[in-house]
This record gives sequence, C-alpha cells and structure tokens, in this order.
Amino acid sequence: MPGTCTVVIPTYNEEMNIVNMARCLRELYPNFNIMFMDDNSTDRSKELIEELNDPGTRLVTRKPEERGLAASVFQGIVECGTDYFMTIDCDFQHPPGALGSMYEKMEEGCDLCVGVREDRFALGFKRWAGSWAGNVLCDLYLLSKGKRVSEDIMSGLIAGRTDVFVPVINSSFSELEMQGWKVLLDLLKFGPSDLKMAKVKYKFGKRAEGESHISHNVILSTFNQCGRVGKFCGKFYSKIRDQTTRKTVDASENQI
Repeated sequence: MPGTCTVVIPTYNEEMNIVNMARCLRELYPNFNIMFMDDNSTDRSKELIEELNDPGTRLVTRKPEERGLAASVFQGIVECGTDYFMTIDCDFQHPPGALGSMYEKMEEGCDLCVGVREDRFALGFKRWAGSWAGNVLCDLYLLSKGKRVSEDIMSGLIAGRTDVFVPVINSSFSELEMQGWKVLLDLLKFGPSDLKMAKVKYKFGKRAEGESHISHNVILSTFNQCGRVGKFCGKFYSKIRDQTTRKTVDASENQI
C-alpha cells in the first residue's frame, strides 16, 4: 500500500502565493495532505485557504511566542501524522513537480531525500559563494560528528520518514535552531548516522510574488548551528557585514 504523505509549507503573509500553491499541489498530488504552518500572518492567508474548502488542505496558526521558519517546519513534521513529510517554500522557487520524484525515492525505502539545486551560479556570485562556504562549513561539522552530509545543505526542499525524524525532533527539541531556516542541517546533526539518503536535482526558480523573508539573522543562525567554529565564523561574518554597511552609509552621506 502506498505511503501517505503531507507537504509542510511554512508561511508568513503569503496571500499572493498561497492559493496558487494549494491548487497546484492538489492538482499534481490528489492524495497528499497539504499543511500550511503559518506564523500569525496579518494578511488574508487563513481566509483564502478556508475558502478553498479542501478537507486535505489546512492552515495551522502557530503561537506568536513560537515564531520561526524552522520552528514551523519542525512542528508540521511532528503533527502531520503521515508516513512521509515533505517541505517546500510557498513562493514557487522550489518546483512543486519535483515532489513526485522525491516521493518515489521515499517509496523505494529512503529515510531522507534532498532536493539539490542544479545551477547555484544562477543565484548570483555573492549568494553562490555564501552557499558554497556554508555547505563546506556544515559538511566539516557533520563529518566531525560522524553524521551524513548533503550536497546542498542549504536546501529547503526535503522529504523524510516521520517514523525516523519525529523521535529525533522530540528528543532534541531544546537544541534545535528554531529561528533559522536550515532544517536539513539539524535533521542531519541530530539524526541517525546510518540514514539512507537520496537526492533529486531541480532548477531553483524566481519568487512568484511578494518579498523574500531572508535576512542577516537568518544567515547568522546557520553559522550558530555548527558548534564553536560556526559561532566564530558567525561573529567574523557579522563584523565584516557591519564594516561593509558602515562604508556604504558613509559613501552615501558623502554624496549628499
């Protein structure tokens, strides 16, 4: 019998994308559950999902004091109640069509399947360099702990077995990075060392509508997930960023 699956989607003020995403997933995967984990949006996200009147699609409004993208995803994984979970962004930068291949990997017996971006140069040099450096740091940290690594540790497109990862999340809850955005890193960091992993290549797209929620604090949280070396790199990154910001401000003031 085919395994059941829930697509977990963290959201905050995604009214411009949320209905299109819900309809797209329902058309592609009629038997999947769709679970929007919403961080107290101030727009019409909740009303729009309710208007769809789809029993397999729901929006969970999270507690204000527990906000955070990673926290949203972890809660969704724990509460989804299906054999498999999948995570995807609501802005269509992750192609919904990739979930079908990932589901096949799960049905073949994988514990974890990671969506790997085909052309990270398309992100622009700065984002590519940051992604590459972050991946190297995370891989070194995971290898030092005897854990599995990923070709794209920054990926937010993942699929996993709930019977493997729900116990991991529950037992490591106090140590998880709730305010960050790198769920995959924590799943590998606290997960079993003998995970059966697979990957699916995909093309990273442009955001369909709205604004990105990526910030300096989000990037910094990734460094903080990598032990003492990561925290040291985080402080170095913050120092360089502050110096760059000051130079930009000074240059702007001199032009006035």
